[in-house]
This record gives sequence, structure tokens and C-alpha cells, in this order.
Amino acid sequence: QVQLVESGGGLVQAGGSLRLSCAASGSISRLGAVDWYRQVPGKQRELVATTTNSGYITYADSVKERFTASRDNTKNTVYLQMNSLKPADTGVYYCYALVTSGLYTTPYWGQGTQVTVSS
Repeated sequence: QVQLVESGGGLVQAGGSLRLSCAASGSISRLGAVDWYRQVPGKQRELVATTTNSGYITYADSVKERFTASRDNTKNTVYLQMNSLKPADTGVYYCYALVTSGLYTTPYWGQGTQVTVSS
């Protein structure tokens, strides 16, 4: 069994920073692409950043120049450094990962971590 656990969320003032972590544990042969999403009530989940095992990273236009995704494949952990936070960044942040265990690759969602940015 594989688990994804996000951490690092919290309450911060506008202009502040937070660093989210997404740690994968369990029977993992390879951690593939890992995405960060965020969701606010009443809206669809929004893709924030995508990372691949080879180091390719993309960002939503709304977070470019402010958010930086990175990963430590030796720890099966992906990070999202969020700077210059705005109230519009408020939401529950989820990681979504493709995990290979043996012969099979399966997608997993984390449980989410709340980020609240006050004005």
C-alpha cells in the first residue's frame, strides 16, 4: 500500500511564504510525475504545478515567479515553496502522484493541506 501525506499548510499573511511537502511512503519502486493541485469550495480543483522524475517542472500562470516546486527522489518527497502569497492562493492543496510498485503504476491523491492567506 502507498500513502501520500501533505504537510506544511497553515495561516499566513499576504506576502508571506509557506513550504508544502508531499511524502510518499509504502511499497514504491518509482515515484513518477507528481502534481500539486489546489481547491476552494465551489470551484474545480486547479493544477498548480507538475514535476516529473526527470526534473521537468511546469507551473500555472497564476503562480509563476512565486511558487517553486522541487523533489527529492531519494526521499520520495516533493516540495512546493510558495512565496509572495496572495489571498487568492487560499485553498486546500493536494498532491497527486503516479507511483510504480512492482509491475503496476497507480495514481494516488494525498489528503490535502489547508493554506489560508489573510489580507
